[in-house]
Amino acid sequence: MLTPWRKYVVLIWIQFLMANQVQNMKKIKITQVKSGIGRTKRQKDTLTALGFKRLNQSIEIESNPAIQGMIDKVKHLLVIEEI
Repeated sequence: MLTPWRKYVVLIWIQFLMANQVQNMKKIKITQVKSGIGRTKRQKDTLTALGFKRLNQSIEIESNPAIQGMIDKVKHLLVIEEI
């Protein structure tokens, strides 16, 4: 069981880590340049989860490990630029 002092220290540490994580996130611009037609349902669902609704649409999002994983699955359909 954590004492009140240790709980405080843990909370401060978590806030510090979250602040650094937010500062280290990069914004990226992703453009869908190839169609999802003829691709697997999983790839189509990944495009939808990223926020794409049509061809040649661009979105700007913050990069994190989850987004990077989704981009890696459909990178052959996208153009990625760092902002």
